[in-house]
Amino acid sequence: MRAIRVASAALLGATALCLTPPAAHAAPTGDITSFGFSVLPSTIAAGGQVTLRVDNCDSHTTVSSGVFDTVTIPKGQSSATAKVDWDAKPGAVYEVTFQCGKESGQTDLTIAGGTPTHHPTHVPPRGSHAGAGGTAAGFDLREIGLGAALVAGSLGVTWRLSRRRPAGEDGS
Repeated sequence: MRAIRVASAALLGATALCLTPPAAHAAPTGDITSFGFSVLPSTIAAGGQVTLRVDNCDSHTTVSSGVFDTVTIPKGQSSATAKVDWDAKPGAVYEVTFQCGKESGQTDLTIAGGTPTHHPTHVPPRGSHAGAGGTAAGFDLREIGLGAALVAGSLGVTWRLSRRRPAGEDGS
């Protein structure tokens, strides 16, 4: 009898873990588009220069933001540069919108404190596109804590259910 309860509790716990969305899907940070896009670097000081990249866009791409002038990436090219305004507020996060034909996508650009100390490295026009950053890009401690609390709670319920004994089985 005890084996059935333990197996049921384990199955309940596994189901709870499988139905819990991973942190990457819990709070999406970008749009899913048929074309790829990025801002390099994603954190820059006011007055610095960013590289705007687009991949697999079959028309010209318009890139706009409240922190730099609108830039057009011509059809057939994959990158352009933009100079961040000097009056950009340090610590602020600005939305950058990429418009490729009728489709658009957004990403964030963070303004760091201080002045730029170097220019970003040149990105080859047909280089590989590596993605948006590390595995924890865009996560904050609140999201990580909430995910950990959900996992810990489901493990606690599983343990509690597996430890329960029906009345009369404890020898009294």
